[in-house]
Amino acid sequence: MSDTPALLKRLKEAAFLEGDFTTRAGKKTTYYIDKYLFETRPDILDPLTDLMLSHFPPLDSFDRIAAPELGAVPLASVLSIKSKKPFVIVKKGSKDYGTQKLIEGKFVSGERVVLVEDILTTAGAAINAYNELTKNGLTVIKLIGVIDREEGAAENVAKLNLPMSALFTRTHLLAS
Repeated sequence: MSDTPALLKRLKEAAFLEGDFTTRAGKKTTYYIDKYLFETRPDILDPLTDLMLSHFPPLDSFDRIAAPELGAVPLASVLSIKSKKPFVIVKKGSKDYGTQKLIEGKFVSGERVVLVEDILTTAGAAINAYNELTKNGLTVIKLIGVIDREEGAAENVAKLNLPMSALFTRTHLLAS
């Protein structure tokens, strides 16, 4: 995509923070990518999801999109509209009220799913979502992330024999 460097620059300007932070995986880091600072901006979310769609397998090869709550839900929502594919949300935990489901949205056992994620550090949330989806009879055929922090996500996902791609990496971010 010809405007990919410009998109990366806008994403970095919007969401790349420097300081002392702790990642979801518990690791100390000097930078943080605040996904909400780019996922809530239509001027970034629109071209970003177009780029994500270019990483999707053919639309007839899967049935729906899945996203771990909460950060990847805006991505899944927009991707669902653009691809005309329904999506499900994989929750972190069951609530003690309502349906108590861990997967929200309609699905049928045996369906094929593309899992989307925002920031991949160790891919812990994506792997938890993968496990819940497969436990419920869904086949995850690919994981697509926005940014791979290059801190173990690719290696951890490879253990599942799950194809993974990321639009950008830490290397891209730091070089831009």
